[in-house]
Amino acid sequence: MNVSAALHTNRMCKALTGLTIREFENLVADFVWNYHEYEAKRKPDRLRKLGGGRNSYLKRIEDKLFYILYYLKVYPTFDLASFQVGFARSHACEWVHILLPVLEQTMKRKFVLPKRQISSPEEFLRLYPEARAVFADGIERSIQRAKNKKKQQKNYSGKKKMHTRKAVIVSDKNRRILLVTPSKSGRRHDKRLADKVSLFENLPDEVEAFADTAFTGVQKVHRRTYIPQKKPKRGELTPGEKEMNRLISSYRVVVEHAIGGIKRYGCMSNKLRSRKSAIEDIFLLLSSGLWNYHLAT
Repeated sequence: MNVSAALHTNRMCKALTGLTIREFENLVADFVWNYHEYEAKRKPDRLRKLGGGRNSYLKRIEDKLFYILYYLKVYPTFDLASFQVGFARSHACEWVHILLPVLEQTMKRKFVLPKRQISSPEEFLRLYPEARAVFADGIERSIQRAKNKKKQQKNYSGKKKMHTRKAVIVSDKNRRILLVTPSKSGRRHDKRLADKVSLFENLPDEVEAFADTAFTGVQKVHRRTYIPQKKPKRGELTPGEKEMNRLISSYRVVVEHAIGGIKRYGCMSNKLRSRKSAIEDIFLLLSSGLWNYHLAT
């Protein structure tokens, strides 16, 4: 695995990892520390020093970090990953599941992972004192159709006409992702996902919120929420209402850019292949954290 060649230009580095060379190098030091901590906890009764045993194909810590970022960005099959790195297919899978929690802990200590839930307006102001407006939208990613009929119906999204997993994200005006709700079945409505974590109830009154028509009704719990007005049945919107809808859309387009930042990673834009429990939620969280890290660096 020739990591040096991949780090030769920013274009190549971004194509393979989603990060620039400088962003990758800044992440290495934190990743080293978290990897050693994870290994010490994973095998607390080890007899040899950390790193003892047979030599790995991923010898350096840079190789390990590059491999997990490459997996998230390109999302190759384990057959392809094993061919490119030069180890067995089972090792390609094993290394992914070893390195995912290490990367998650690294992102957490970089303070770039979005929150999963805000419990009160006071907590929101403590975490994001500079936020004056937030933008909410649903994000869906396709999954394989289950063989079980009940699971098929549960995950079928009428909007996307496919089987999906869904979450709601909240971003600020700088496209930074502040909150990501837990992933749920694609059949669930966006507003229902937001209500599950009391998203709009826990926004401070002074913070404006912009959302699409999927969140109609949240104005009852957060008055400063702006949502485009739907065209009445067998009627038309007035020119003033159309202009207001265009204005709201021009503001909330930043959340679409944030979703685009998440879907730079193949693990989020391609169909989910893994059937491991909650793996799609880990992909969503890490892709959001890497996007925030990219914006902050």
